Amino acid sequence: MLFQEIAEVSRAVADTRARSTKIELLAACLSRLSPEEAEIGVGFLSGELRQGKIGLGYATIRGLERAAPAPSASLTLLDVDAALGQIAGIRGPRSAALRAETLAGLFARATAIERPFLERLLLGELRQGALEGILLDAVAKAAKVSASGVRRAVMLAGDARRVAAAALARGDAGLSDFRVELLRPIGPMLAQTAASLTEAFDGRPELALEHKLDGARIQVHKDGTDVRIFTRNLNDVTARVPEIVEATLALPAKQLILDGEAIALGADQRPAPFQTTMSRFGRKLDVDAMRSALPIHPYFFDLLYLDGGELLDHAENDRFERLAELTAPSQRVERFVATDPQQAEAFLDRALALGHEGVMAKDATAPYEAGRRGASWMKIKKAHTLDLVVLAAEWGSGRRKGFLSNLHLGARDPKTNSFVMLGKTFKGLTDELLRWQTAKLQSIELSRSDWVVYVRPELVVEIAFDGVQASSQYPGGVALRFARVKRYREDKPASEADTIDTVQAIHARGM
Repeated sequence: MLFQEIAEVSRAVADTRARSTKIELLAACLSRLSPEEAEIGVGFLSGELRQGKIGLGYATIRGLERAAPAPSASLTLLDVDAALGQIAGIRGPRSAALRAETLAGLFARATAIERPFLERLLLGELRQGALEGILLDAVAKAAKVSASGVRRAVMLAGDARRVAAAALARGDAGLSDFRVELLRPIGPMLAQTAASLTEAFDGRPELALEHKLDGARIQVHKDGTDVRIFTRNLNDVTARVPEIVEATLALPAKQLILDGEAIALGADQRPAPFQTTMSRFGRKLDVDAMRSALPIHPYFFDLLYLDGGELLDHAENDRFERLAELTAPSQRVERFVATDPQQAEAFLDRALALGHEGVMAKDATAPYEAGRRGASWMKIKKAHTLDLVVLAAEWGSGRRKGFLSNLHLGARDPKTNSFVMLGKTFKGLTDELLRWQTAKLQSIELSRSDWVVYVRPELVVEIAFDGVQASSQYPGGVALRFARVKRYREDKPASEADTIDTVQAIHARGM
């Protein structure tokens, strides 16, 4: 299949609001994929690369915008996948330059339709409505199997692309291959955000509350003396965290699957910053030295499998009770069952005082919905805010088509009298705010490309965020975590916006 066909379908999906039409468009495209193209095509449509991160920065990708596009389509899915694989494999001296050269060769073969799709794919910015729920329904339609069967398989496999390829190739027989298997990760259950604990209760008689640790999500498998540790993205990091392996081997069960967080603690037993914890997972060498300098601790909050039996469909309370029988209190997150918001607020205050970022609120009667972001789990956090300047905005898609949506955010640099980009956000925007900012930003427009409108840096926006992390993608070396719009500050000039020094100081404090 030509890569342009995927780009055209993506655009068509973005241009329609009707879910049924999106599914029809995607299913028609998926049904034309060959077996060797299926996993690649599904990944591209969902905004994912088989290779994961391939070492390309924002500036490198954006720098290719001005080159002339190819006059006609010639790139196939396999061509693009092979080029991305080549880029991902480049190592050693001049690696950045070689990646840029290879990418330039790929862009030179891309048409005007393929270019913006490829750019957004590489930047992780594809939000065209072909997200997992719709895409899985389209896979079911194209493969002539049940949508529930596809979703169950994805839950167990933790990999929508692999399930889609199996379903498209072999139908129900392909789906039957996927079941809970020890030492193979399953998709982790995810949480929605709640604005408050009162909202989280929403008529429930009680909520199970847990400290929300700002650590690394882990899924731990044990089968006899064999232990595997997987990250939130289902990457195997067993060799990097030997202390978690040892703790798991000591548990009184032959077989199990645990869900939890790994976090580094300081000498005062307060949680270390997220980036500090993640430094352990990023190191493949000198693990023993890192273990001594920065020990990492597992805190489990769920039990999904125990000695031959699946627990996914059991209630959360039951799963936690069984977890408590297996583990010491020091190996579990602190948990409290609250019956009213006042009790819950007191628990939240204690969590914040201990240095945690908030609490998780869970429906005690709910099953484990692996791979889904369900309403049974909610996260409640206290956010920080910054006043930043809008540098540009991207045109939206789907229900936001025709509106400027994704904001490019910058902090003031008093040394150069310019602005340093910190990241982007499209979150927190109401329909009314979308309409207002679309008109406002076009009134201060400097230039535009196919997807982006660049503006005079004069509009200040108050941004809530959960933390600041190190980033090689942006020139200031830092980026905001979970940024969202609170309000515009038309009363505030850009000269009074927060500085990059302020943001870097927040990061230095571990926030």
